[in-house]
Amino acid sequence: MRALLDSLYRLSGALAAVGMIVTLVMVAAGVFSRPLGIYLPGTDDYAGYAMAACGFLALAYTFKHGEHIRVSLVIERLGPRLRRLTEWLAHGAGVVVASLLAWYAVRLAWQSHEFDEISQGVDATPLWIPQMSMAIGAVILLIAVVDDFIQVSLGREPQRLAKANADEMAHME
Repeated sequence: MRALLDSLYRLSGALAAVGMIVTLVMVAAGVFSRPLGIYLPGTDDYAGYAMAACGFLALAYTFKHGEHIRVSLVIERLGPRLRRLTEWLAHGAGVVVASLLAWYAVRLAWQSHEFDEISQGVDATPLWIPQMSMAIGAVILLIAVVDDFIQVSLGREPQRLAKANADEMAHME
């Protein structure tokens, strides 16, 4: 199960990287085509969609690398029992917040599909299509936060991808 979850987080990070490349290509296409008198409709809109996809799909990957902002000034000064309780409460709150984010992101995409909403740009893209990346990223983040919450509830340290990568490299040598 651990390998499957870590693969999911890595895939999400890879898709976020693809979103960054698509953003670059769309912006570059728009910039370089204008002086040539070529108008490429929708490049600004698609760059925005790719940027949103990049941000949401990267959430779980960065979380599992321990790269999200974490204020540990207080937690580091607590005793072991109180620290465990505080970690558990913080992860529980994270599950609630990630659940709400995932719920509303999926609901937004679903409602956009149901109401046949389209973008107001010249591309007239059905909005549920770019919103799916936001919903998928939010759901994968929820899975990652629940993963950590379960680990903390069992009294273990949450698994981090960087540690798993270092362990893999050690076994390869």
